Amino acid sequence: MPIRPNSARVEPLPKALEEAKEAMKSSAVNAANVTATLAHNEMVSVGVGRFSRQLLFKGTVPPRLREMVILRMGWNCQSVYEFGQHTLFGLDVGLTEDEIYRLTRPVTEYGWEEDEVALLEMVDDLYNDDCVSDATWLKLTRLYSVPEMLEFMAAALQYRLVSGLLNSCGVQRDDGVPGWPQAPTT
Repeated sequence: MPIRPNSARVEPLPKALEEAKEAMKSSAVNAANVTATLAHNEMVSVGVGRFSRQLLFKGTVPPRLREMVILRMGWNCQSVYEFGQHTLFGLDVGLTEDEIYRLTRPVTEYGWEEDEVALLEMVDDLYNDDCVSDATWLKLTRLYSVPEMLEFMAAALQYRLVSGLLNSCGVQRDDGVPGWPQAPTT
């Protein structure tokens, strides 16, 4: 496993952290540390935040599948912050703790549905080669429309960007945000 900073390299801006905590106090989302860290650069903060919110709250693909894509990319990037935040989102849209754990395993180890396999392979292709393979593309075209495929790819790649920022800046998990999943006991 790659080594990640175990403390912040870029400290969250105190005023932005206070404002983010206040804004999120009655929300299920607790992303104050990332908000206050990216606040060091307004263009990055606004751009990343706006696109992420569009994907999460205005997207047209099924939220459960979107979260599977994001979680798989967070795992591939070894971004515990990203994975933890989206564990909460994933649970909220119907993923089980067992499924979330299985997203950290090879695709063939779990009985995913055909459409889920295609998406997880898409994420792995994008992570490994920055291009969806011909075989995966063919699977996707049988299952999804072009607009859906674009949205799934955009979600995977947006959260690769976010994962890289979080990892490199050493953004620490906020209170209540889980870390890596535990293997099922049964």
